[in-house]
Amino acid sequence: MERNSPSSRAGLSWVRIGLLVPSSNTVMEVDLYRHLPAHMTLHTARMYLEETTREAEIEMIEKYAPEAAASAKTVRPHFLVFGCTSAGSLGGPQYDQEICSRLSEIAGVPTIGVFSSVREALLRSKPRSVAVITPYIEDINASIKEGLEADGFKVLAIHGMGIDVNFDLAVVSPEEIAAFSAERLRGVKADILFFSCTNFRAMEALPMLKRQFDVPMVTSITATLDAIMAMEKRMESQKAA
Repeated sequence: MERNSPSSRAGLSWVRIGLLVPSSNTVMEVDLYRHLPAHMTLHTARMYLEETTREAEIEMIEKYAPEAAASAKTVRPHFLVFGCTSAGSLGGPQYDQEICSRLSEIAGVPTIGVFSSVREALLRSKPRSVAVITPYIEDINASIKEGLEADGFKVLAIHGMGIDVNFDLAVVSPEEIAAFSAERLRGVKADILFFSCTNFRAMEALPMLKRQFDVPMVTSITATLDAIMAMEKRMESQKAA
């Protein structure tokens, strides 16, 4: 897929995004580069992570995320993206924003959190209920559910594939995601569907999912893309002021 042409835009001429991802994530960079406009570039720093468990993700946040933010700072990014949905959910509804604030202090630029971006995307749709598909284990799903319910969403269903090896999250094919979703969400009447995880090929699965479900859908990557474009607009407004 070709990246979007910048020829007709009149905003910032070049936007550098510092992307912080778990070291074993193989999906997020690819999805973002396929869908970002051509005047935006990604500069990735990796946060060591092999297991998708609470303990491993907390270690990633406390030890490796600050190191990654310091590394990303050297490319002089306009802003950072903290690219892990589940990690941002582990400490309650404000935890993702707290992580992003700490990373912003290190890098000296704003930071977008994926879990916060998802919550914002869902709130814009004003749904009464949501159903969630993840590749995660139950402990991680519980944090996702708690975070969504703190915003007033009624989580009608949340189903995970039980994978706790982070690299393996990306091994699940779009066809498998669609089949799993069709099976687990049969009869669930949610206002919106959320497909969680930046290392999950849910964005590729969207065409199949849209044939199966006649409701709005949000993925971790689509929500992040929306947040990136919103950040650029804020930056342009500040530049013009």
